[in-house]
Amino acid sequence: MTWSLDNEFETPGGMIRWTALGSGEPLVLVHGTPYSSFLWRDLAPALARTRRVYAFDLLGFGRSEQREGQDLSLAAHARNLARLLEHWELSSPSVVAHDIGGAVTLRSMLLEGANFRDLTLFDAVSGGKWERGLFQLILEHAEVFHRLPGYAHREVVAGHMRHATNLGYPPAVLDAFLDPWRGETGQAAFYRQYSQIKQEHTAAYEHLLGEITIPTRLIWGTEDRILPPHYARWLHERIPHSELHWVEGAGHVLQEDAPAQLLAQLTSPFDSPSNTAATAEEEQDSSRP
Repeated sequence: MTWSLDNEFETPGGMIRWTALGSGEPLVLVHGTPYSSFLWRDLAPALARTRRVYAFDLLGFGRSEQREGQDLSLAAHARNLARLLEHWELSSPSVVAHDIGGAVTLRSMLLEGANFRDLTLFDAVSGGKWERGLFQLILEHAEVFHRLPGYAHREVVAGHMRHATNLGYPPAVLDAFLDPWRGETGQAAFYRQYSQIKQEHTAAYEHLLGEITIPTRLIWGTEDRILPPHYARWLHERIPHSELHWVEGAGHVLQEDAPAQLLAQLTSPFDSPSNTAATAEEEQDSSRP
């Protein structure tokens, strides 16, 4: 269960840690909150058998720098992604994004001028009214959460992470996810990033979703409690020719709940524009989440 990020990239807000594996056509993996690139620990090596795979920890997450004063908004993350692509000299990579990684990727493409060969979004924040649950509570009561005793903070984070999976985590995996958010520095970092992730930064590009022309695949767990299936349908209706695939019985973190099914989707060719609509309709009829 080792996962190493051996490289560093300096941004205006601090240092981002990243790694690259394999060779072939480039593929960039973008994680969400409150996780890190550790989510890709099994999928990245498998994908690297045929691709050059890039993974990184968003600023303020995982092993990337955590400090006061950082801009950790979706807009800032999108600018950092565009900077990383330039640093890696990637003009048109494939991109796979999860959770807020979806919003980061869409902003980077639609508002920051990043170019992608194709795009896969799964259980992803993309638009609409997604400020709900823990997001909304932290936005409304940020100072209360900052003052939580350490043991209470740990239970809040652990409970939120457990809510995202339909199958549960092995204890060592949950500990690895929790580790960056422990202690005074980690607790401050956790609420710092959550208090800056806002719906207004997805509303800014919603009107541009219909202009996406690259092959786009949407994958969703039918039992996602963080972003239930209607968020998938919302996005599918707004991106022309997008594919929509359901993963039966999986929750929000497909990397943990259904890694084999997710890998199969990520290594499958995209549907052609002519049959995408029919394929999605058939899958909706059969999966009816």
